[in-house]
Amino acid sequence: IRLVYASNIPVILMAALLANINMFTLLFWSHPTLSRTPILGQNGWASASAYIGTYDPGQTTASGGFAWYASMVNGVNDWLIPLLNQQGDVFGHSLTQMLVHVVFYVALMTVGSMVFAKFWIDTTNMGTKDVAKQIERTGMQIPGFRKNPKVLEKILENYIPPVTYFSGAFVGLLAAGADLLGTVGNATGTGLLLAVGIILRTYEQIQKEQAMEMHPMIRQFFGAD
Repeated sequence: IRLVYASNIPVILMAALLANINMFTLLFWSHPTLSRTPILGQNGWASASAYIGTYDPGQTTASGGFAWYASMVNGVNDWLIPLLNQQGDVFGHSLTQMLVHVVFYVALMTVGSMVFAKFWIDTTNMGTKDVAKQIERTGMQIPGFRKNPKVLEKILENYIPPVTYFSGAFVGLLAAGADLLGTVGNATGTGLLLAVGIILRTYEQIQKEQAMEMHPMIRQFFGAD
């Protein structure tokens, strides 16, 4: 069981969800047909688009509403510099609104990644019940405990669920933190985590292939078995 048990998949799914929220709110705001949708559309009956998301002409990033609070904070120029200068941002938001934006975005990324981590573990046979069955099929058992799937499942319950939620929160905070501080090349926190994850998996694969070429005694000495 790794510390980042759910890998970086939860934060990727969360970023995709936020991108879809922005896309649909933009469509309901600017599309000639969808903008007349009741409640959701800008020109629809009983329109609530001012609370859902507003956009300046020619812009694809929300300037107000829920879509703005859920949008990515792109580096220190978006929040820290205006706060230090005691000025609002380019959209005219107050300092309080900007602080709420930062806190809400970090909390949304963290909680959302935890939810997606649980979803990912349950749908990829990495949950306690599935892992217990896998251990039983391989003939392995935990010393001091009976070789029973129910016993294994009860033991794994102490480890897998907490690590799942922690890993989701951890990658969510990392991605949100990278977005807040900014990265070289203006890459998003999610993109940065994805790149690091790919590099680590490639390194592990190369390491395994090199271990296969070693003499069995040397492989055992380095703990590669």
